[in-house]
Amino acid sequence: MKLIQQEYRIDNQYSGERIDQTLSNLLPEYSRSKIQDWIREGFIRLNQQPCKPRQKVYADDLVVVDVPVVSRLSDRPQSIEFEIIHRDDDVFVINKPAGLVVHPAAGHEDGTLVNGLLNIDSGLEQLPRAGIVHRLDRDTSGAMMVARHLKAHHWLVDQLQRRLVKREYIAITQGLITAGRSIETGIARHPANRKKMAVSENGKSAITHFQVAKKFKHHSLIKVQLETGRTHQIRVHLAHLKYPLLGDPVYGGRLRIAAGIAPGLADVIRNFSRQALHARRLSFVHPGSKQLCCFEADIPPDFQGLLDALMVND
Repeated sequence: MKLIQQEYRIDNQYSGERIDQTLSNLLPEYSRSKIQDWIREGFIRLNQQPCKPRQKVYADDLVVVDVPVVSRLSDRPQSIEFEIIHRDDDVFVINKPAGLVVHPAAGHEDGTLVNGLLNIDSGLEQLPRAGIVHRLDRDTSGAMMVARHLKAHHWLVDQLQRRLVKREYIAITQGLITAGRSIETGIARHPANRKKMAVSENGKSAITHFQVAKKFKHHSLIKVQLETGRTHQIRVHLAHLKYPLLGDPVYGGRLRIAAGIAPGLADVIRNFSRQALHARRLSFVHPGSKQLCCFEADIPPDFQGLLDALMVND
């Protein structure tokens, strides 16, 4: 049986959790039951020792996962259009377009970023998640980094866990935000809607920082920095502050067009069919050169068109 070995050094955010629960967060493309099977079959070791699914992990523990390589029809190479901002022997940095799903899943068996990456570099099939180490929501655009070999994958995952990767987004909110701030809450699954996340005292720590870049008559352009990377984190935090992202169908509620908005701007807002969120900048220490590198993803036409319409009607 062919195996791919991965190592994870547990950080504080997972300390005290069950190992199967922690790994379901670190390996989201695999079900928790599959991870439990691997633990029972000896594919997963905790501090070089066999473990049980209910066993707890603590900060600085070492988890070694020998993932069996299984070819899946959904992971076949396909020609998918996206911009490659940077490529070298160690990493890709791409500008993911809005509407592109990152991983194959139920309802999106192919036509994903994974399929497109495998079309560019077939060697990525030997890596967990085809080298993808972090995600963007389907309708969020912007910069993503992809490891091209296992050593680079371990390096980038470690940086993410240690919160050394810097991610800056731009976003347009509904409503006027008076000033920037930091938000620190727990985030967990919504108790009534399992497709949503929600602020929760018992959730995982989530920290978001933002500054106001421009105030319009009824909206705000903000710059957002993530300290953690929870699912839907920016969208949840801004909705919690009562400033949901413009166009967000999940957390923004029914679209509101403020009284007095010019008809042309109102049409642009109605036709903007996704959350107004773009991953603008990405900084990390390169796994090969060990130098800090920073990349920018151009603002996509739909987002720029929305910005232009807001500027004209300001």
